[in-house]
Amino acid sequence: MKQKLSSEIPNSSKSPLRKGKRRGISTTLQKNQKPTIPKTKKLVIVESPAKARTLSKMLGRGYTIKASVGHVRDLPKSKLGVNVENYFEPHYIIPKEKKTIVRELGKLAETATTVYLATDPDREGEAISWHLVEAIHLDKVLIQRVVFHSITEDAVKEAFLHPREIDMYLVDAQQTRRILDRLVGYKLSPLLWRKVARRLSAGRVQSVALRLIVERERIIQSFVSEEYWTIEAELSKDSELFKAKLIGLATERKKLSISTQDKAESISQELGNSTYIVSRVSEKEAHRQPTPPFITSTLQQEAWRKLGFTAQRTMAIAQQLYEGLSVGDEGTTGLITYMRTDSTQVAETAVRDARDYIREKFGGEFLPHSPRHFTKKAAMAQEAHEAIRPTKMSREPSQILPYLTKDQVKLYDLIWKRMIASQMAAAIFHNTTVDIEAATPVNERTYLLRATGIVLKFSGFLALYQEGREEEESEEEKGTLPPLKEKDRLALKRVIPLQHFTQPPPRYNEASLIKMLEEKGIGRPSTYAPIISTLQQRGYVQRKEGRLHPLEIGLVVNDLLVKHFNDIVNVEFTAQMEERLDQIARGDMERVKVIQDFYTPFKDTLDKAEGEIEKVIVPDQFAGEDCSLCGRPMVIKRGRYGQFIACSGYPECKNTKPLPGKPRRKWKQSTPSSL
Repeated sequence: MKQKLSSEIPNSSKSPLRKGKRRGISTTLQKNQKPTIPKTKKLVIVESPAKARTLSKMLGRGYTIKASVGHVRDLPKSKLGVNVENYFEPHYIIPKEKKTIVRELGKLAETATTVYLATDPDREGEAISWHLVEAIHLDKVLIQRVVFHSITEDAVKEAFLHPREIDMYLVDAQQTRRILDRLVGYKLSPLLWRKVARRLSAGRVQSVALRLIVERERIIQSFVSEEYWTIEAELSKDSELFKAKLIGLATERKKLSISTQDKAESISQELGNSTYIVSRVSEKEAHRQPTPPFITSTLQQEAWRKLGFTAQRTMAIAQQLYEGLSVGDEGTTGLITYMRTDSTQVAETAVRDARDYIREKFGGEFLPHSPRHFTKKAAMAQEAHEAIRPTKMSREPSQILPYLTKDQVKLYDLIWKRMIASQMAAAIFHNTTVDIEAATPVNERTYLLRATGIVLKFSGFLALYQEGREEEESEEEKGTLPPLKEKDRLALKRVIPLQHFTQPPPRYNEASLIKMLEEKGIGRPSTYAPIISTLQQRGYVQRKEGRLHPLEIGLVVNDLLVKHFNDIVNVEFTAQMEERLDQIARGDMERVKVIQDFYTPFKDTLDKAEGEIEKVIVPDQFAGEDCSLCGRPMVIKRGRYGQFIACSGYPECKNTKPLPGKPRRKWKQSTPSSL
């Protein structure tokens, strides 16, 4: 008989969902335990073959290093896999494609003196280690969990000297996320299939990201542009030209609003007959501080702005740099620290190495008096303990250029410069602001104009690196000004009226969407790239000229979810759920309670929506197959000869085909050459 879910949540010591010790799985041999098979080597299990190759060259002949190639257990694909009537207990299986790996690891474990679980230093890595214990039945050997944030000889050796137990709090946090996402995906997606179209999906975090994109699109579509004018005066002092911008009337402190061409021309005429005198000169020194070293979100943003890399591409290349590459005489080594992190902290040894490099290459004047220490940027920072940085500060990009691909060099160069620059001195600017009064002879009005100039006095960190900016964040250009002092008379060369129109906020690109997700506390470092990728693969969003545009199916799905599941696809609710996951990771909250508090109202809403939602007809409805050229979903469209099937990735992909059963007359099948 199934155990019914009650309102009383079992404590951790009795819960069937928590195994091992309260803080971790025991890693000690039982008394009197005698191995039946001769033990030979120490077994080290990691996730990826590349990481295994790097470690094998560092640890030597006494170790056998094998890769699990990711998770070895997961929820089944064909069914929910979560027993909602028995404390939401997950039913994990070993996928068919992983059974050979599990058998091989099991045999190696039987002959090992110790099994070291060296998976990644985050919740996902902790969960992979726990699943390995469960799948391979590693309770009969000595299990050690080793954690390192960079794959270098020093870091790896230090980790093996200080192993620990599996942290079940981190495992529970990962399991909770997995179960919540499965409950939403496997309960909500079938509703979309029945009411909208097959192959659709809904996700706890994915759908919130879609909502942000759609809401921005709606703002853009409803935006009413308004005309406004600005006026500049081109002035000169001793034949040196510069421009000043009209601010308003000298007797008033508010900015002058010019909304029509007639008003702009009238004021321009007055300014054309005015006398210009400098009323105030303000000079001050400004310091610009360097930005912190990268975390996952800022790396993805900067790689998009400066290199044009998608988040997915950035993370794939960063993974290669982290897991280790062969760099000449150094051999195979990890070039950067762990790339899934939201902490800006940097190890003291790395800070000292960076300062030594700066002193040697740039000189002592480029060093601040004391090392810089950055506070964590994310509100609920967790995961890895360090920012993304080079593992060796003196390893310049030019030194490893022959050994890396172009993309690897570009990303490493970005990470290296950002880290070194973060420990350099501030840039110093000389800012000058000049207020100019223009006295009109006709109506005795005096207008106020302002000119600004900026001069770089000391480059500081800008000698190496400057952070990229979004178009909408670009700073107003400032030039140099001639020497000016109060009561100087200026000559007018011309008056320049300029017409403008207010603009709506721009559509998100990958960088700005990731920035928004981070600011709102939605998702975590490991989820940003998959979120954006899923939205495009499902045909909800299309990237055009670098910006994310919602497609018709995305608009329909979003509106349906917002109307009937507003609490689930709510930004604040999703951020609160991330905080609860953090509490589980700290041991402050039980996972069963978190899941139950979510599922009970969600199930009620789901049952209600089933009866309220009517069938929705979507113009670009899914055809039930993927594009043979690019892999994106195919959709049904209407053209000159009626309906046909086309790739949702148009115009990047122009693959088309007729609907099944339709005559092929007048139809030309697209081929790869048409891309």
